[in-house]
Amino acid sequence: MTTATATEVQNNFGRYLKLVQNGHEIVITKNGSEVARLISKEKAVSFLSDSLVGVLSSDADEKKARAERSARYENTH
Repeated sequence: MTTATATEVQNNFGRYLKLVQNGHEIVITKNGSEVARLISKEKAVSFLSDSLVGVLSSDADEKKARAERSARYENTH
């Protein structure tokens, strides 16, 4: 994990983006406090799915939920 100030990230965005693309996580600070993190899309998806474990009831039907989401999406577009 790399830590950088908001100004450093702003001035060297390409460098930090390349680090993220190579699997690094960037912690961004402002006035000494952590304000954000840059992580890859893959890590973000993994983080979100890991955080949802246990949220759904054990009797939830994943296929039914996916079909309902698809139907809602199709109805809005």
